[in-house]
Formats: sequence, structure tokens, C-alpha cells
Amino acid sequence: MTTPIIAILAGGTSPEREVSLGSGKAVALAMAYTHPTQFFPVDSDALPAGLDPRRHIVCSTLHGVFGEDGGMQRLMEAAGVVYAGCDAKGSDLTFDKWRTRQTVSAVGVPVAPGRFFTAAAKPTAAALAAEFGEQVVLKPNRQGSSVGLQIVTSKVGLEIALGGIRQGEWVAEKRILGRELTVGLLRGRAMGVVEIVPKSGVFDYTSKYTKGLTEYFAPAKLAEELAAEVRTHAETAFAACGCRDYARIDFMLSSEGELYLLEINTLPGMKETSLLPMSARCVGLDFVALCRELVTPAVERFQLASTLKK
Repeated sequence: MTTPIIAILAGGTSPEREVSLGSGKAVALAMAYTHPTQFFPVDSDALPAGLDPRRHIVCSTLHGVFGEDGGMQRLMEAAGVVYAGCDAKGSDLTFDKWRTRQTVSAVGVPVAPGRFFTAAAKPTAAALAAEFGEQVVLKPNRQGSSVGLQIVTSKVGLEIALGGIRQGEWVAEKRILGRELTVGLLRGRAMGVVEIVPKSGVFDYTSKYTKGLTEYFAPAKLAEELAAEVRTHAETAFAACGCRDYARIDFMLSSEGELYLLEINTLPGMKETSLLPMSARCVGLDFVALCRELVTPAVERFQLASTLKK
């Protein structure tokens, strides 16, 4: 049987292009220790030239729109390309924050009080303040990496933020004050819980990607019973949303000790210092070992498909 080549997809057309290129280069270097590897920069909403379903298994590090939302996944499935990570259906669901909330809450995973709205029919600041208080989180329904995230702390701020929303679907949530936690999953099993402590108090795009603006504790300093609850909720949400292979799931732990799921990231950042690798190191997986594990299920699917074709 011909040894497959791991095709690393990076770049893309979303606002997270540069972040994706950083992830892709890091994964390509690490993956080369264990597999034949080829780097494919993606510059359009299409399969990259030279991708061969008979030779390649894709490990995508694309983030955001047409990377993590099911668009590229649908193209790969139509072309018969085997790839690591969530399939098109699971990717589409988890990229949609409102549908994710509905899906996980139906299986008992708690989410913050919230509401869905469109720019064409947005609520008034008074209505949101009456429902959630003056501390409100506003975020685009289908974006990644905290793109467009707004934390509002007053009614005047809420009026200004709503006034700036001119298009798209949005989610408004009651702001949960407390500790931000995240956990990586491999094959549906949760790894170590990591605590995120942004110095600004808000883990927005700037805090995520500017060195020195956020502290991380891996593992998080939690009682084992609470860490176990985080892992259980993460595994339940992963299964309920039809995720596959790996993901990273974010939570808030309120000052009252209540957990709330924030979002599911099916193609999270993959530099060596990113959150999924931090979670993996908590259970003894270094970056090279983690990258190998990310593609192992896809390699198994590729080998099974090759056998069935004979």
C-alpha cells in the first residue's frame, strides 16, 4: 500500500488567514517527524491545485469562514479526499453559535442566557438590558477567533454597539463573570483543562494573538471534581454536535461555581503555544505526538477506503 502524504492546508480567505498560516507552518514542521508531508497554501474558496485523493490525507489548519464552517469540508467530501477533523455537517453546526447552544443545552450542557437576532431586526438596547442586565456579550453568529466580539458594560455602550451592527446574524448573551477555561479533545475524549487569564479581562482577538497579554495555567488550578465536570460537559457536547477526531471547547466558570459552554472550535489554533497543544501537554502529549494523533483516525479511514477499493 502506498504511504499517504499528509497535506497541510493553511491560509484561506477569512480574517484569520495569518493565524492559519502560522498554525499550518507549525503543524507541517511537526508532522514531518512522523509522516511524509506537503504544505498547501490556500488562496481561494476552492481545493488547492495538486491535491490528489489517491495520495493525500488532508490536515487542515484553516480557520474561520470557508475553513471551519463546512465549506472546504464539503469540497473535500465531493472530491473523495480523506481528511482529519470534523466532517462537513459537524463543522457547519459548530460554527453556528446559536445552533450549537441549542444542541448542547438539549443534552444538559449549560449555556448562558442569550438570544439570536439579525441586523435587520435587532432588539433595542433597553430590551437587551431588561433581559440580561447591562453587561452583555455581542458576537457574530458565524465567525471564529473572537472576530467581531464585543463586551458591553453599560446601556449607553449597548446602544452604541447595536448601532454599529449593520449586517449578518448575531447572538447576544448575558455576560458571565468568572474564570475562562478550555479543554482539548482527541477522538471525543477530553484532555487537560487550561485556564485563560487575559490581562485586559477580556479574551478578545488582541488578547489571543498579542504576546504577553494573556496568562495560561495548564493544567488549570481546579478541584478534580470540577475539572472532571468540565471534561464531562466537553465530551457530551462533542458527541451531541457530531464532532469527529478532535476539537477544543471553551467554558466560563462563574463566580458562583456554575459552568457555561461558550463555543466549540473544530479547527483550533495549532502553534506549539496554542491552547489545544497546552491541553495535550497536560496528558503527556508533546506537539509532535499531538500532530500525529490528530491525523491517525484519518489515516485509518484512508487505509480502509483503499482496502475496499481493491
